[in-house]
Amino acid sequence: MYAQLARRGFFWTVGLGAIAVLFSKLGGGTTRTQDAGPGGAASGKFPAVKAIGFDTFGTVVDWRGSLAEESAAWGKTKGIRNVDWFRFADRWRDHYRPNMDKVRKGEFPWKTVDEMNRMALDEVLREFGITRITEEEKDRWNLAWHRLKPWPDSVPGLARLKKKYLISPCSNGDVGLLTRLSKHSGLPWDWIFGADLAKHYKPDPEVYLTVVHLLSLKPEEFMMAAAHTYDLDAARKLGLRTGFIYRPNEYDSVDKADKAKPGDYDVVCNSITELASQLGT
Repeated sequence: MYAQLARRGFFWTVGLGAIAVLFSKLGGGTTRTQDAGPGGAASGKFPAVKAIGFDTFGTVVDWRGSLAEESAAWGKTKGIRNVDWFRFADRWRDHYRPNMDKVRKGEFPWKTVDEMNRMALDEVLREFGITRITEEEKDRWNLAWHRLKPWPDSVPGLARLKKKYLISPCSNGDVGLLTRLSKHSGLPWDWIFGADLAKHYKPDPEVYLTVVHLLSLKPEEFMMAAAHTYDLDAARKLGLRTGFIYRPNEYDSVDKADKAKPGDYDVVCNSITELASQLGT
């Protein structure tokens, strides 16, 4: 399928956002048997992986806690009271996948996640009866998505993986949003990949195959790491390696978090630092 897409000229010319900072010693990884997530231990070997792409919202950063905290601070400055800001964050995020699906199905013209988050904010403000907010103030509020805080293990885990692998987001976020988010949160990526470089959203195959193509890799040389099984299932169908990272606190209930047991994916773990350990860094 990769070859077919390339032959058809699917991969469009990419500008500044697709410049990768390449490092030497891109060795392969071999899993080590140890505690590997909610289901227990992961074992087995797989061919050398040279690069790892991470889902970002929920896997690397805590969107819910960050949005609730920023929204509460913003609301305080505006004298807005009696709002459950965690519920506000949940409702804001609830628009995320439906709006992307409308783009994927052609119901919306292409829009970046930044643009769709801004659209969703209008709807959520109406839902919560929050009025007398100017358009400029809404634009600034929307930038909370550029300041999401990483999970405690994210930065140290990525720093370890960076010593051996090319690491980047492989996110539905756009390059501008992800670049500002990464700078704000100190995420040590080698380069930034956003869905706007493919003009598709996950789980469309074009997203995964574009990032592989831009790095001049084979699908099996790239690992997709995520806390969401739909993401990993789509990547695996294309021949990519997969790493599941359990994030029990992403949503308002542990029951809503995706779970996996050893063998479901190439690596199953509880954190990015544990992923680094299993990949030998």
